[in-house]
Amino acid sequence: MAFGTFVGKKKRLALSMDIRESSPVLKESFLKGLTGAGAEVLYIGKVPTPLLYFAIAHYKLDGGAAVSASHNPPKWNGLKLCGPMGRTYGAGFGQEEIKEIYSKKRFAYRPGGRVIDISKKLMKDYENFLLKRAKIRKPLRIGIDPGNGADSLIAANILRKAGIAVVPINDKPDGNFPSRSPEPKPENITALSDLVKSRKLDFGVAFDGDGDRAMFVDDTGRAFFGDITLAMMVKNMVNKGDRVVYELSSSKVVEDMIKLKKAKGVKAKTGRAFIIDRMLENNAKLGGEHSTHFYFSDVYGFDDAIFAVIKMAELTSSSEKKMSELMDELPKYERIVSEFEVKDSEKFMIVSRMKDSLKKMKGVRVVTIEGVKMIAEDGWLMARASNTTPKVKIIAESADKRSMDRLYTLAISEFEKAKGA
Repeated sequence: MAFGTFVGKKKRLALSMDIRESSPVLKESFLKGLTGAGAEVLYIGKVPTPLLYFAIAHYKLDGGAAVSASHNPPKWNGLKLCGPMGRTYGAGFGQEEIKEIYSKKRFAYRPGGRVIDISKKLMKDYENFLLKRAKIRKPLRIGIDPGNGADSLIAANILRKAGIAVVPINDKPDGNFPSRSPEPKPENITALSDLVKSRKLDFGVAFDGDGDRAMFVDDTGRAFFGDITLAMMVKNMVNKGDRVVYELSSSKVVEDMIKLKKAKGVKAKTGRAFIIDRMLENNAKLGGEHSTHFYFSDVYGFDDAIFAVIKMAELTSSSEKKMSELMDELPKYERIVSEFEVKDSEKFMIVSRMKDSLKKMKGVRVVTIEGVKMIAEDGWLMARASNTTPKVKIIAESADKRSMDRLYTLAISEFEKAKGA
């Protein structure tokens, strides 16, 4: 009701759900709220979340929602709320207004709400849309690991139609996620790495629970976080003058490749709400996050894991080099990332104190787009508070381990000082 009230009268909204066991009952309740607020709801079925973004953008809807907990544990669930063009209603982007309507119960009860099931039409339109943009130059064999998540429903079929030979594992939808965590990480996708190596595949990809993340594994079995993969994509997909959106916390290799290609980098805060806003605002060609979300102008600027695989297949099929060789061409940096639990009420204050202290240091540059990032001659360090959990993340990166260790030690010292102040 709060979301339906927020979007306004006579709006057309899409609604989807993921494969979690609690999703159907939440979907039904959410439908009642939307129709009670007078919305026309186009139900698109049990699908990966990128199909929600596609429906909103492709059919020019006023917004929508996905019942999903994304990459979070199996028993979790929630809602991804979106506006026009699939923009996220996150913190600073309308979420506060929706919360206020809910907490103060300022609901608008309106007649005329209804539900239309367009799941079959949506699937056909989405598939045709992606396949028209698939340009695979030579035969490829890849491994996919949907982790029993939403991409188990459609990924293998679409990729095969695109001309890619697919070898799947963990490809049966199961809301309990019996094979691994819904969040792909190098340490929990070793089965995929082993598959790629044993079957001599061109590369592999692991999806998250609702199918908007893609962690790539090269032909040697190495898994890569999103900023490193983004850098390789920039080097091989981007042209002079193209805009690329990346997080402030991304590895410097992303900036290196943007400069190499004479493209234009657009910095953003961490999180989909910020990345998609910058993608659309700047008409960017490509974007990415460390967490393995990849954004493409070819699909209305939003993040789509299946399309990311198609683009990676297009890239590797157009090159004489293996994916591992393309990755090895990138400059190498030493990096360390740690998360520290703190009181939720104190996390932003701790980072603010670190910012004030670091700004006083000589011979460094401090950036405060998100948290605090201190750039020194031999590398950089960063501290930021999580938007969703009671944690502070510390990152340090340099071209050599000794400098990285120095920067990390400095960051930890500042963190402890700020926490105890």
